[in-house]
Amino acid sequence: MSLGPLAPAGINADISARTDAYFNRTKAIVAKFGDKRVTYAVFLRRPVVCAPALMVDWLQEVAAARGTAFDIELVHAEGSWTGAGEPLVYITGNLVALADLETIFLQKIGAACVAAHQAFQMCMALPKSAFLAMEARHCAGAEMQEMMAYAASVGSKAAQAEGARGFVGNANDGTAHYFGAPHGYGTMPHALIGYAGSTVRAAEMFVETYPGEPLTVLVDYFGREITDALAVCERFPEMAGAGQLSVRLDTHGGRFLEGLDPQASYAVLERHAPGALRRYRSQAALHYLIGTGVSAAAIWQMREALDAAGFKAVKIVASSGFGVEKCGVMADANTPIDVVGTGSFLPEQWSETYATADIVAYDGKPMVKIGREFLLKSVKRDLG
Repeated sequence: MSLGPLAPAGINADISARTDAYFNRTKAIVAKFGDKRVTYAVFLRRPVVCAPALMVDWLQEVAAARGTAFDIELVHAEGSWTGAGEPLVYITGNLVALADLETIFLQKIGAACVAAHQAFQMCMALPKSAFLAMEARHCAGAEMQEMMAYAASVGSKAAQAEGARGFVGNANDGTAHYFGAPHGYGTMPHALIGYAGSTVRAAEMFVETYPGEPLTVLVDYFGREITDALAVCERFPEMAGAGQLSVRLDTHGGRFLEGLDPQASYAVLERHAPGALRRYRSQAALHYLIGTGVSAAAIWQMREALDAAGFKAVKIVASSGFGVEKCGVMADANTPIDVVGTGSFLPEQWSETYATADIVAYDGKPMVKIGREFLLKSVKRDLG
């Protein structure tokens, strides 16, 4: 969140209103009895990928507005894996200037680190597939939307450093810059197909309006995924042959993809990935393999149909519930996914995102509450 052109008084009023009352009172007490230079250690209780930039940028803006400076030491670089309880960053400055900031700076790092970790895991599970961030509709406003896009980009870059394709873009213009993209990507929602009256007509409308652009068409609206996918390919054979056409599977979890049922789904995987059926370890994993919705069997069924009709260059985009576990199951079944559309890197259990901060030094003297001594290690080393 940028502070914008607000005067320092306005900034302080906004911070005061959003922070916990006891921090405001601490600030007043310290101002009355004498300031001290302190060091905060910031950490999470679970493993994460370090995504600190939004917090760091905000702290630097506040420091500038208050006419002071904070010494911000990143213990773990952006994009690096961090173990549970390990300090992510040390923040040093005058307590009067820092006391009322803890509530807000913790908001800006916890969820971002967890989302980055999950994005990293998803990309590493399916290293040959590209990912498209589609989290915006699930976010609670613009600030969260920016945080989650940033987090996905951090996790993606970490995975790309290890050879994965990672996230190639997202679904809107406002946060596309995090992925190095000029704009958001996407061609049509289900609403356009309902408006057009048929999947083929919706594809025609898109091509007429945006000639020369690649086309990704949803094929589940009428429950005829295979039929409608082939019909669109036959309508645009040049695009299909040139690899400019993709079909997106977003089949509702209450039904099977066209032509499938439990027995047919088993048969599809027996043809392509029999080992996955022998290795599944939970009912959720089995559902991702042969259940309703966008299963591994459904994606293999679509690939079979496209290839048999001669449309081998047509790509498959898969969406609907692609989190860490589902990506892992798809990888185990060697599922032929070209692009994953997902917002499921958003943390499922929000309690896991709670970052914590403790002061670990007062005027250069290491000190922390009992039970948090593990945070002192680096401080003792640095302070001698």
